[in-house]
Amino acid sequence: MYGAIYTAASGALAQERRLAVLANNISNINTSGFKKDIGVFKVLEANENVALDPEINGDSSTQPNPPLYLQYGTTTDFSPGPLKKTDNPFDLAQEGKGFFCVQTPEGIRYTRSGHFTLDSQGLLVTQEGYTVIGDGGEIIIDGQRFAVDIQGNISVDGAQVDKLRVVEFADPLVLEKVGDTLFAATDPDAIPESPELIKVRQGFLELSNVDPVRMMTEMIEVLRGYESYQKAIRALDDASAKSINEVGQVA
Repeated sequence: MYGAIYTAASGALAQERRLAVLANNISNINTSGFKKDIGVFKVLEANENVALDPEINGDSSTQPNPPLYLQYGTTTDFSPGPLKKTDNPFDLAQEGKGFFCVQTPEGIRYTRSGHFTLDSQGLLVTQEGYTVIGDGGEIIIDGQRFAVDIQGNISVDGAQVDKLRVVEFADPLVLEKVGDTLFAATDPDAIPESPELIKVRQGFLELSNVDPVRMMTEMIEVLRGYESYQKAIRALDDASAKSINEVGQVA
């Protein structure tokens, strides 16, 4: 009986985590370059030798082994979002799998959000103030007319001054989110590569790849699933209490 309650509770906690992921996706619908997260379930056997997430499965070292339990994680969907025309010359978007490179205090990070601006020193930076990197390092805009062609070449007043550093990864899943639509490579052996074809669109922004209708539908599904787990837990608890209080009583 305990194993069944434990399994149902694990499922309910996993649904809570899934709901948090969906809520985060929905809250970033209007965040340029945002990539949605997808929840991943795995059903594990009790004797499977894996490291469990204590938030989902509790402290397995102090709990009796249930017949099975659930582990929950997330993965990032790197599919492209739609492009929105802004006519802002400092808004840049990419068609393809490439990432812009920016310099942060923690090192080089990668982003699909091209919502850039100029700082007080004329440097091309992100909205958070991180420096956008070109092939020559920092990109300084000293002039009036800023232009970027489809291959990422940067011109100021008609003269080319640099080229945007655009990279891609053979497996984008080596990237993890570090906030502000930035990604960091988790595998030190994952070498960023130069794309064979670069398509930069000036005056456009890549929007989030979150589908709001689908997210709301999934939220309803999660809430119903959570309610089902709650009902199962109550039913099992009532059955357990009944067996303790009534079984073996003298009629």
